[in-house]
Amino acid sequence: MNDKTRRNLPLGFRLVQGILRAVPLSVHRTMIRLTARVAKTLDRRHTHVARVNLDLAFGDTMSREEKERIILRSYENLMIVALDTLLNQGASPETILSKVTFENEEILRQALQSGRPILFVTAHYGNWELGTLAIAAKFHIPLSVVGRPLDWSWADGILRATREQFGVRMIPKQNAMKAMIRAMKAGEALGLVVDQNTASKQGELIDFFGYKARHTPAAAILARKFDAVVIPVFSRTEDDRRWTVTFHEPMPVQKSDDPEADILDQIRRQAAITEEVIRQKPDEWLWLHQRWKNQYEELYRVP
Repeated sequence: MNDKTRRNLPLGFRLVQGILRAVPLSVHRTMIRLTARVAKTLDRRHTHVARVNLDLAFGDTMSREEKERIILRSYENLMIVALDTLLNQGASPETILSKVTFENEEILRQALQSGRPILFVTAHYGNWELGTLAIAAKFHIPLSVVGRPLDWSWADGILRATREQFGVRMIPKQNAMKAMIRAMKAGEALGLVVDQNTASKQGELIDFFGYKARHTPAAAILARKFDAVVIPVFSRTEDDRRWTVTFHEPMPVQKSDDPEADILDQIRRQAAITEEVIRQKPDEWLWLHQRWKNQYEELYRVP
């Protein structure tokens, strides 16, 4: 981001960011822990959503105490991501990369050498915002990312300015397919978050933690059309200070005489790797989203 773009950001934002940068990290963490406890208590709707999700995902195999701990951690992680994203606006590549360790980066390097388009699939897991910036800062690849604009224009301007650093370009989620196709044709890497519920007409039914859920087909359609290398990538942390960004083995892209079967196979693979990652460390996923709403909407109604 250039200095002119930064000067166009609201003065209030720049002042708040300056103050937060001057505050010790330990103070940030204390504030987040306290705020998360208050949010979990007062935000009955999203706390209920998280309980429904955890009951669907783990049933009686996980204790109620552990589920409540994960819900609290989900609030904490969301706040950590939001704060870190705010602080990352205008940060240098060195600052971004000082927070990240890459795992299996040879997977991405081999994909780059192949000359094929690259399609990253990920989830609202770990510090997903930082992962995008770190990949762009480290590997210097043109990267387009699909995301939903925020409802408040001033907040969306700040978020977009933060996301569009180091060559990253944002594609608004609504009617994104044409822009995604242009990005693929231009040889850009493309990143999609694939862990959210969709409407019946916009997603395919797959099994997720043993229950039916809708899954976006966009990444699968593009992967088949452009013979892309599909790389699952997720970040995780042990101390909320540094994150490990892991590239997983590329997922095979089928191209048979049955396009619908090929796309469904790819979608199932995306759902399976997402579930596998979440099961390994459940407390870093965003459990506050109504993941199974399309099939179990009645469960999400707050009693």
